[in-house]
Amino acid sequence: MTDFVHLRTHSHYSLLSSPVRVKDLVAAAAADGQRALGLTDNGNLFGAIEFYKACKSKDIKPILGMVTYCAAVSHREPSGAGNPSQQLTLFAKDNEGFANLRTLSSCGYLDGFHYRPRIDKDLLAKHSKGLIVLSGDLMGDIAQLLQAGDTAAACRAVAEMQEIVGPENYFLEIMETGVEAQKRLNPLLLELHERLGVPLVATNDVHYLRQEDSVAQEIMMCIKGGKSINDENRFRPPTRELYFKSRAEMSALFQHAPQACATTLEIADRCDVELDFKTYHLPVFDSGPDRTPEELFEEVCFEGARQRYGEITPKIEERLRYEIGIINQLGFCSYFLITADFIDYARNHDIPVGPGRGSAAGSIVAYAMRITDLDPLKYNLIFERFLNASRVSMPDIDVDFCGLRRDEVIDYVREKYGHDCVSQIITFGTMASRGVLRDVGRVLEMPLGEIDEIAKKVPQGPGASLVDALETDKDLQEIRDRSTEHKRLFDLGVKLEGMARHSSVHAAGVVVADRPLRDYVPLCRNGDDIVTQWQMTELEEVGLLKVDFLGLKTLTILTEACRLIKHVHGVDLDLGKIPLDDPETYELMTRGDTLGVFQLESSGMRELLGRLKPDTFEDVIAVLALYRPGPLGSGMVDMFCKRKHGEETTEYPHESVEDILEETYGVIVYQEQVMRIANVLANFSMNEADSLRKAMGKKKPEVMAKFKEKFIDGAAENGHARNFSKELFETIEYFAGYGFNKSHSAAYALITYQTAYLKAHYRIEFIAANMTVESGTTDKLKEFVDAVRQSGLRVLPPDINRSEPFFTVEDGAIRYGLSAIKGVGAKLAEQTSEARRATGEYTSVENYCENLDQMVLNKGALEALTCAGAFDSIEPSRKQTMEGLERAIRASAQAREDKRRGQGALFSFDAPPEPSRSKRSGKVEDWSELDRLNREKTALGFYFSGHPFARRGAFLTHLPGSSSEALAELEHGDDVRPAGMNSDIRIM
Repeated sequence: MTDFVHLRTHSHYSLLSSPVRVKDLVAAAAADGQRALGLTDNGNLFGAIEFYKACKSKDIKPILGMVTYCAAVSHREPSGAGNPSQQLTLFAKDNEGFANLRTLSSCGYLDGFHYRPRIDKDLLAKHSKGLIVLSGDLMGDIAQLLQAGDTAAACRAVAEMQEIVGPENYFLEIMETGVEAQKRLNPLLLELHERLGVPLVATNDVHYLRQEDSVAQEIMMCIKGGKSINDENRFRPPTRELYFKSRAEMSALFQHAPQACATTLEIADRCDVELDFKTYHLPVFDSGPDRTPEELFEEVCFEGARQRYGEITPKIEERLRYEIGIINQLGFCSYFLITADFIDYARNHDIPVGPGRGSAAGSIVAYAMRITDLDPLKYNLIFERFLNASRVSMPDIDVDFCGLRRDEVIDYVREKYGHDCVSQIITFGTMASRGVLRDVGRVLEMPLGEIDEIAKKVPQGPGASLVDALETDKDLQEIRDRSTEHKRLFDLGVKLEGMARHSSVHAAGVVVADRPLRDYVPLCRNGDDIVTQWQMTELEEVGLLKVDFLGLKTLTILTEACRLIKHVHGVDLDLGKIPLDDPETYELMTRGDTLGVFQLESSGMRELLGRLKPDTFEDVIAVLALYRPGPLGSGMVDMFCKRKHGEETTEYPHESVEDILEETYGVIVYQEQVMRIANVLANFSMNEADSLRKAMGKKKPEVMAKFKEKFIDGAAENGHARNFSKELFETIEYFAGYGFNKSHSAAYALITYQTAYLKAHYRIEFIAANMTVESGTTDKLKEFVDAVRQSGLRVLPPDINRSEPFFTVEDGAIRYGLSAIKGVGAKLAEQTSEARRATGEYTSVENYCENLDQMVLNKGALEALTCAGAFDSIEPSRKQTMEGLERAIRASAQAREDKRRGQGALFSFDAPPEPSRSKRSGKVEDWSELDRLNREKTALGFYFSGHPFARRGAFLTHLPGSSSEALAELEHGDDVRPAGMNSDIRIM
């Protein structure tokens, strides 16, 4: 048997073309004893890092490559008859070759994309060093010419490619896939090989692992093309032989050309790419000519500490110098300076910035540099939870910005460090547990309603798995076993679940490099955005700086609330200086009055607040850490609440850890507590304690066994019995599984407290700010309107003479914002307000139309304003207003034209404002109440001025609140008389 390795394979990163996971591909090669393996996804290197690491873990040599599409004339010109594209298969021989492969892939997407990423021969010649080129499949240049009978042209094409890449780096690709055209081509390839001496190399264009998986590939292709399995026009693969054949199968297929199999090993031996996961490529912060970045970093830290603390005590200085030393030792001072710089930019441009996020809040350096706003010394936060010197990895500082202005900060970073050095990051939408059933069901032509009902029975969200659901859910098992068709649906769903479906832009991630990113990473386009081809974790692994610029709408709410407070009360509120011991704020939390309060809105959270009754800021930190499935189901929450209220005795594992657990009544709530216990009781360094914390989270038995022994030995050195230490370790291990990052909880608790404080003291302004930010979310708006009315306050209707684009406060009530009306865009709302300020109140619909730009005003917007009641103050009859809109538009257009020509000037000096039409006629005919309410609901998304059930209220059960969450407040056995309305009738 001639030995063989697969060089040309595809993974699910050949989007919707191959149902193969990278790890499964590598596992198949390992199981067959193949010592090398290639990956050649279509035009991209999306899976290169994952593939490389997976191969290394199985002691298989990774051969990095791709299938590319080479334009006959120019990759910059559209594809077509005069500029067809042929396939080539490329491999990187060495690191220079991989750099060229990255460049070619980037150029294919950024410069040559037309239906697919394309290069051309000039580009290939420019970036040919270190590459091996195969002639491609049936769509390759050589195959096309041979099939056309033009052997002379094929010989010239071979010579051209040999000149571009070198004769030793060019191979004729041959397959035995059973395709009739391939059967006719192969003798011609053998003749060309013998005639020119160009080596043959055997490939199988692997698209699936097992032959039966060809069906899954067909389903994928149907999803890609929007076709059903029975569609005569869908793509039908000409063969089912593109599976991962064994070495023996490939050897048997190529008995007539054994050298073609042997060549795969020769190519594999010549390919030797070593990826560098140790070097960082951070920009060096410009510290000026007189000092190094390290010197500037230390200056900024100490100056910031003086501003934060006033006096730098020995304790503060010790912590500062310790952190500065670690950060400089690891080479990350520029990272901190860069982060502080763009946060400073945001603050200087009035862009709201969050107080911190994640473990970075545990750093006094971050606090001193105003990267975070929480004192880690005051709240016992740990630096090593953020940056562990013994576990060298890039720091992870995520920053929250106002979602509306986040892009301004990203633009600043682009301008400062260079557009070619900054990019957003790719992510992949996958066929998730529910979505995959919907996709497959559509292709199988199952009834859409049935597919939807089945999909809804499957859990969704992070960690949700169709496989897991099928193992435990008897209803799903019953549906699966209902028929052959249903079994096929689930079998294919399981096979395709988790596969990449499409690429998109990561919501927050931005990568910054010291040189153009093309030097380090392949790029591609996603719509108009240039993004990296590698995902966030992979970028960090190759040493690139990744920053999460997160948009947090709560920051927008806080800013808008403070603006309203200043406008209404003249109070310039500084949220950084509000007292953290305000009784009214804690009373609001305890009674569950938390609609709009960050992180505290759900019914379950309100129930926990009622039990825990927070009265300190530390309690708020604990609430955010405790309200998760693990602690709620483990008994930790019950223990915490009972001990806080003296209903249960607080006990500690040992007196030496009382200081550590006192704030949580002896319950291990935070990961940082695990670290401190290991440090105090078992002599772990804080770096070792962080490694223990991480190991406990991953729950790897072999790793945990080593840490357990170290813990017991360390505790013994402090005089603790081994049995005691063993039991304590197991207790810690149990609670650590539910422990939360205190640094993150503390930072977010500050935002929670600030929102609660505003609601407690400036309720109406706070709710108005929430409604402005939530103006595009109908359900949320209705919830706020109902809550305001239940509290005895008013929400005034939209009014073109009173409303602003956003929600405002007017005489102790909230005035509805114009931009929240469906069909009224932000520009029209802004112009309505601006024109009113410039010319005075509107006197009629005609007068309104006359004063607005006709580019933004249309009949649909006028109808929406009418139905919402925005003209009620000048046109009492909505029906008459609606009927007169066409006339108003024509009259306003004529008035503008007259004004332009100056014709109105002779008669306009003393003319009074034009009265409304209904006032002129004296008749007020309007829609019926139900018609008016239904039109109002169309414009606003919900019934505002009344409800069709209002007259039947005596017969219905009143539930507090405005949503189905109110049902959770009912007791078992309560009588309820619900009512419902048909909002839409469909004939199925």
